[in-house]
Formats: sequence, structure tokens, C-alpha cells
Amino acid sequence: MSTLKIAIQKSGRLNEDSIQILKDCGISINNGIDQLKAEASNFPLEVLYLRNSDIPQYLIDGVVDLAIVGDNLLVEKGKGIEVVQKLGFSKCKVSVAVPKTFEYNSVQDLANLRIATSYPNTVNEYFSKFGIKVDIHQISGSVEIAPNIGLADAIVDIVSSGSTLFKNNLKEVEVILKSEAVLAVSPKVSPEIQKHIDTLKFRIQAVLRARNSKYILMNVPNDKIEAVGKILPVLRSLTVLPLAQEGWSSVHSVIDKDTFWDVIDQLKEVGAEGILVCPIEKMVL
Repeated sequence: MSTLKIAIQKSGRLNEDSIQILKDCGISINNGIDQLKAEASNFPLEVLYLRNSDIPQYLIDGVVDLAIVGDNLLVEKGKGIEVVQKLGFSKCKVSVAVPKTFEYNSVQDLANLRIATSYPNTVNEYFSKFGIKVDIHQISGSVEIAPNIGLADAIVDIVSSGSTLFKNNLKEVEVILKSEAVLAVSPKVSPEIQKHIDTLKFRIQAVLRARNSKYILMNVPNDKIEAVGKILPVLRSLTVLPLAQEGWSSVHSVIDKDTFWDVIDQLKEVGAEGILVCPIEKMVL
């Protein structure tokens, strides 16, 4: 049986979340400290721990079949690589930042400036849309220090919380793109490997649905069940079980965690009582 090869970041913000989602998919990875390659014991999968910036080329060359990688890196180095699933973690922005003292009104104010970045292709593509020329200084690591040491007038870099910019007396002025971790596939996968990819993708989708949902059950007067049904975004239909107390039922459903409190407020207004909300481990449709 062929083995699916997946690349994840060797270290950094993506590493732990990438390993966790594989574990949540029921995949046991036998990896030791500082190991660069590890096999799963219960799934035909091999994990390669790679330097983040190298992953797009490994996909293009077919050295790995899949990768969990930031979407921003594919924009920079992996044009044409297919994204088969957004993963919802490691969210960030690629943004333009300037010194706090810089008077900024529009993107035109950045014309002819020296911009330090690790994303030269992304920067070129962005400014070319506005017909703006900039002088790109490509550097890797510690991009935010460039204006302070006179290397550049502005930077383009990843922004998560913005604390790093604040510490270096910089302010975000333009968002070039928004990014998150994605599951990307090589253009050179075989039909046999594609079956493994489909299986893994199915498991990941079940995990993600569970992460974004909550199981809800409540006691509802029978004459209010229809009103409750209009509030709850059910999968197919409500589960309704009669209670020992006449005229009441236990109603079960699934709700989106992002709209949780709004839904709870509406349910209380129509007479729902004893509302319980539980996490969902997996959700298979």
C-alpha cells in the first residue's frame, strides 16, 4: 500500500496545531524529539517536518503529496497549488506597516519607498495593481526592525496581534491579504494517493465541523416546539423526546458556536428551559 506524505512546519506557530488536527483525526504519529520524519501507526501516512518556506516547492515537485501550510506562503511561492480545505487556525494578515510618525492617507503615499519584506512576489503583485513602484529589500527574519535601523521606510510582514509592530513603533496601514492554515495538495498525486487524501479530508472536515458547533438540549413546552424549530439551524430536523411531565418535551439539536448567545437568548424568549450545551468531539454528515 502506498503511503501518503504530508509536510508540516518544523517549528513555529503552525506546528502544534497541525499535529493536533491529525491527532483529532485519529492518527497516531510516532515521532521523537528533533525527528524530521515520522510514520503514523494506524494510517498510511508519513509526516515530514520541513522549513516553512520550503514547503511550496516540495509540493510542486511532488516530494510530498499534502501540506498544512499558511495560505500566505502559497500566494508567495505556490501559485497553482490547489487548496482542498481551509483549516481555521493560525489566522493572520500580511500587512504594510510604517513608522508611527509617518503621515499616511492612502496607498499612494507608499510610492517609491524602500520596503523590507520576506514576501517580494506578494508585494510586487499588490503594488502593481495600483501602478505604484516601490524599492523592495528582501530579508528573512526580524523584518520589523528594518525601519529603525535605516534599512527601509516601511515593511510588509505577517501581523497577528499587532504587538510586535507596537513594540517597534510601527503602525499597520494596509492589509494585503488575510491568511490561515490550509490543506494543500501536490499537482503530482497518483490515483491511489488521492484515495488517502479523500479519506483524510473527510476526517478533517468532521473535526472542523465539531470544533465550530455545540450540541444543545433543552426542555420545551409542546406548543412552543415549532417556534424553537424556527430558531435552531438543525442538521435535518429536531430530535424531540417526550418528558415524564405532560405537555413538555426534550429538544436536541446542534448550533454554531459563533452565534451561541444570540440563539440562547431567542430560545429563552420562546419558553425553552433547562438549556444544556455540550462540546462535540466529531461531527460526520
